[in-house]
Amino acid sequence: MSTTPAVPVEPTIAALAAQLRIVSGKLARRLREHGHFGELTWTQMKVLGRLDRDGPTTVSALAHAEGIRPQSMGATVAVLKSAGLISGAPDPHDGRQTLLSLTPACHEWIQASRAAREDWLMRAIASRLDPPQHAALAAAIGLLERLLEP
Repeated sequence: MSTTPAVPVEPTIAALAAQLRIVSGKLARRLREHGHFGELTWTQMKVLGRLDRDGPTTVSALAHAEGIRPQSMGATVAVLKSAGLISGAPDPHDGRQTLLSLTPACHEWIQASRAAREDWLMRAIASRLDPPQHAALAAAIGLLERLLEP
């Protein structure tokens, strides 16, 4: 009876996709725990993130980008305005429109939230992974970025 070495079994693409979805979801939840988001809803956080990334825009454009009705976005915007996180100003190209933007206080809050999440992640990497694993993680980030390419 001959013994042949065991051939390592490659994980299937479907299994990799499932594992990646689960792990990325857990990581996102953990980062949210450390982000100091307070009582904001997911939609409110998405609106603030979009305004931070893309700059000033209208309620209609936000609603379209998030795939919700303008009336629903109007309610979300009203809450964010009353919380002092966004403000509105007339559109210089169309005075009928209001451009929404983040307030300076919101910019500071977003920066502090990002710093808190990055600090937690940095401490987790430093305490749970060794230097060769740091390199493997850097390589994995490159692969993840490739998955996000159009």
